[in-house]
Amino acid sequence: MTHLLKTPSFRLDGRRALVTGAGRGIGLASAHALAQAGAQVVLVARTKAEIDDACLAIITNGGQATAVVLDVTDSIAVRTFVEHQEVFDILVNNAGTNRPSLLTDMTDDDLDTVLSLNVKATLYVTREVTRRMLAVKRPGSIITISSQMGHVGGPRRTLYCATKHAMEGMTKALAWELGIAGIRVNTICPTFIETTLTKPMFENKEFLGYVESRIALGRLGQLEEMMGPLVFLASDASSLVTGSSLMVDGGWTAA
Repeated sequence: MTHLLKTPSFRLDGRRALVTGAGRGIGLASAHALAQAGAQVVLVARTKAEIDDACLAIITNGGQATAVVLDVTDSIAVRTFVEHQEVFDILVNNAGTNRPSLLTDMTDDDLDTVLSLNVKATLYVTREVTRRMLAVKRPGSIITISSQMGHVGGPRRTLYCATKHAMEGMTKALAWELGIAGIRVNTICPTFIETTLTKPMFENKEFLGYVESRIALGRLGQLEEMMGPLVFLASDASSLVTGSSLMVDGGWTAA
């Protein structure tokens, strides 16, 4: 009789996950997806009301979740937080921001704010989480929510593109640093996702038309469409995947 192989599990039972920027949008969807797959999820963000509400929603839905107020741009606070937590198996770097602008109109505050959250904070959190993983020889999965803009350019996206290209470079280098320890490092690169925050942007029909014309599927992405790819990269189903970018862009970068 033919021997059939067993599909690796997408379950995350018994694993601990940290999600930054977890109070809403992609961060909340990520936390919920991981909890549905069985992980114990720690949600962090700066806004207490948001993450408390998100945490309660996950618990009410049968998941395991804890909310912690944390400013990930504060390296000392990040180190203290991680040192007082049990070791994480999964990290989702989701916290980020964007200030669309022409370079010539960009202020120093724009530069500092976007670079601080999109690049420095991601490095702070990743550094502390991987230090703990390495100390106890714990394999794991580091997932950074990047963007299709980490692979292409776009009008009024010079600063945002710079930060997302930086995250793609970090991921490839870190995959080599941590691969021998069994820690995988990848990015998810979404197209424009419809959320409560982005919805006002798409009230501009001209802009919406431009975006939809660049997406091969002809529509915006939905939060649910981020959840499956995230669980895949967090789970054993992606055990040979590292240093990669999972494009969830509806075909934007295929052109």
